[in-house]
Amino acid sequence: MKRCWSVLTNDMHSCYITHLNVVHVHHVFNGSRKAASEARGFLVPLHPTLHTNGPDSVHRKPNQGLDLMLKQKCQRYYEEHYGTRDEFIKEFGRSYL
Repeated sequence: MKRCWSVLTNDMHSCYITHLNVVHVHHVFNGSRKAASEARGFLVPLHPTLHTNGPDSVHRKPNQGLDLMLKQKCQRYYEEHYGTRDEFIKEFGRSYL
């Protein structure tokens, strides 16, 4: 397995929200933007109930709640470290701010 890294946390072994040690690695931007998420460090460890299993999980409620908050944090990081908002939109499809 290749090494996962994140701009949001140094601890990829515990959930970013709950700090529990059972995690899935979530690509903040998935689908056709999954590789860009990996390249930019837009990954975050989430407990399975927050990732896919729970009613309010990031995959059950995309662009809402936790999912939107993570996308906004990553966009802010991008704009501070990688490029402009227009460049973010070209790479990730739209602005979340």
